[in-house]
Order: sequence, then structure tokens, then C-alpha cells
Amino acid sequence: MERIAYRQLLEWKNSGTRKPLILQGARQVGKTWILKDFARREYKNLAYISCENNERMRELFADYDTERIIRGISAVTMQSIVPGETLIFIDEIQEIPKAVSSLKYFCENQNEYHIAVAGSLLGIALHEGESFPVGKVDVIQLYPMSFEEFILALGKEKLLEILESRNWNEIDMMRTELIENLRMYYFTGGMPEVVDLFVKTQDIPKVRALQNRILADYALDISKHAPKSAIAKISLVWNSIPSHLAKENKKFVYGALRKGARAAQYGDAIQWLVNAGLAYKITRVSKAAMPLHFYEQADVFKLFMHDCGLFGAMSETPPDLILLGSKVFEEYKGAFTEQFVLQQLKAMEDVFIHYYTNGDSTLEIDFLLQHGNKILPVEVKAEENLQSKSMKSFLSKNPDLHGVRFSMSPYREQERMTNIPLYAVGRRDFFV
Repeated sequence: MERIAYRQLLEWKNSGTRKPLILQGARQVGKTWILKDFARREYKNLAYISCENNERMRELFADYDTERIIRGISAVTMQSIVPGETLIFIDEIQEIPKAVSSLKYFCENQNEYHIAVAGSLLGIALHEGESFPVGKVDVIQLYPMSFEEFILALGKEKLLEILESRNWNEIDMMRTELIENLRMYYFTGGMPEVVDLFVKTQDIPKVRALQNRILADYALDISKHAPKSAIAKISLVWNSIPSHLAKENKKFVYGALRKGARAAQYGDAIQWLVNAGLAYKITRVSKAAMPLHFYEQADVFKLFMHDCGLFGAMSETPPDLILLGSKVFEEYKGAFTEQFVLQQLKAMEDVFIHYYTNGDSTLEIDFLLQHGNKILPVEVKAEENLQSKSMKSFLSKNPDLHGVRFSMSPYREQERMTNIPLYAVGRRDFFV
């Protein structure tokens, strides 16, 4: 399966300022697979080691003697390690804190070697006091497969070419097929193993069973790796995300978890899920001005899952409701569609995502994006209804901005607003 992140890996390999690479991402988004595939296609050989339940690796990283470590990796993997020809891949590196710290010394002393590391809960380790090699590593974030990557996995390269062409007349001719593919993506989501099973078998019960297994694995991760005092709170927050998004006001409300719940009790639980890559926290801003971060209200936010397919499985949405008809785009107050749009936006580089409401919350803009020196208000519509009092009111108060609406309606230019069909969210050219 082709991944957009492959291009980033190529840029890293060919960079004249290359440093050891950290590939971050939630469990089962395909980190191990893409690095092994990258090594197979771009290097003469791969020296792969995993630090999970591996005492030999703990001994190997007992100190920061990088020459000795390189010799040890060569001995363990039985691979000749040649700069520029061998990819050294250290998996589950978060299991050995000194291995993470050693990346600094590889950057300083052995930068001719190509070293990449990954870990299913590496984000947790790096946020819990581990000595992060600041300025000494390159970082790539891997997300679940996007809708465009899903189309490629289906073997529909020509359809993707049409979508990328931005020839809207031609795209409209493919509208029925694109909507059908969008429904399938809502169901499968972007977890590579799930997409692969769907493409190979089209077996809906097996796909849902695999999604449930992944959710069970996440629950096991929480019970094994989270602080014991926080396990119940993390699980409660995690399982509450679908119900929060199904409300008219999708703002996360602590009181919905448990009567009397407060941020002081559950803030760390939310941050654990964010650090693990399982949840996206989208904060409110009070003003549409550069930079948006200056106007962030960190205590008011929406919480999304990282994958729409797992969202459907966790919410126990029947597959036929997603795959047949158009109800999935309208049910649950557009929760599926807002989750889908957020997932596509998160996969874009250098796009900062917030949302906006006015003081009394009578006006809401679903997402407020910042890319470079531009701010873009985004409205998400789960159907073809293009009426929007909130966006019109917001744009009248911010006359220098141009809005974008993602909906089931075809592309069209309206006064100070562009409507883009949902199946075309994945292109960043709407910032132009």
C-alpha cells in the first residue's frame, strides 16, 4: 500500500542535513510496515531490532558508545552496516529509555549512518520526562491512511488522478463512485491492516471484528502502560468520545463523564490519549487573528478519535447504516463527517487546527485553520444543505477572510465562500 509519508522518508534519506529519524504515530497505523518497505526499496539491506521484551537490547544500550552499539546491532542482525546502504531500524524504542537518549550521540558522532526508530507508545515516553534529543533528530508523524491513500489501496489510480486534477466537471462525472468510496472509507477508516483486509476480502463482519480487536488492543495498552491511578479515567474518557461528538454542541464536557467531574481530575487522562496518538484535542480560539495560538482557550475543546473506522466500531454503528444509502452523512448530528474531515486535516503538514465560537456560543465555526500566513474558516455539512447563518455572520465580521465549506454538494464558488465536496477534502489547495 502506498503511503504519502513515503515521500517524506525519501526526503529524509536524501537530505544533506539528515539526522536520526523518529517515526511517531499511534499503534497499528503502519510504522513498522512502512519503514521495512522503505528499507526494501531504497537500501541494500536492513538491520532491524526490536526493543520489546529484549534484554539483549537493554544491555546493548547500557551506555552511549555509538561505535560499540553499531557493532552490536550488526552482530545481532547479522547484517553488514554500511553508511548510505543500510537502514538501521530500532523498533519499540520507548521500551529502553537510553536507546532514545542515544540518538543525540548518533547525530553528533555517527551521523553518516541512516538510523530510524519507532514505537507504538513512543509519544507517551517522550512526554513523560524521557531525555528527548532536542535538535538532534528529525521527526515524521504517521497517521491512519487518508481517503486518497484508501482510493490507491482499492487500485483506483485513475480515479485519484481525476480527483487530483481539480477538473471539477470531470470530478462531478465520477461523483457517484466517489461517494460510494467515501462510504466505504467511513466504514473501514485508515488503519492499514483493516484497509488491507477489506480490499482483499470485502468481508464486512471480519473487518468489524478486526476493528474491535484493535480497540481491545488499545484497552490493553491503557491497562499495561498508563499509571495505575489513571487507568479508569483514561478508559472513561476514551469510551466517551463518540457520545460527545454525537451531540449538537460537540464541545467536550467533563460533567458528561461523571457527575461533578472536573478538568483537574481528567486533564491528565485526556493528555495521555493525545500523547498516545489515539485522540486529537482541538481547542477553541476567541479570535480569528494571527497567530491563532495566541487566542487559544485551552480549557475549551473538542476531542476526536484518530480514525473514523474505529469511531464507527466503538459507537457500535451497524455497518449497513454506513455502507448503504446516505444516512451516515446525516445521522448523529454529522459526527461521522466532522470526524472524517478532522482526520484528513490532521494528515496535512503545517496546518494548525482550532475551532471558534463567539462569547455566548450562538455562532460556531467547525474548524479554524492556520497555514503559513493564512487563516481559513471551515464549515462541515453532512448533507447538501448549503445554508449557514454562522459562516455568513462570521465572514461579515472578518471581511478579510474567505470561507470553505465541505459538504455533499458539488464544487461551487459562492460569495466569499467555496464549497468543496467531502471526497475532495484531502487536497490542501483550498488555502490558495
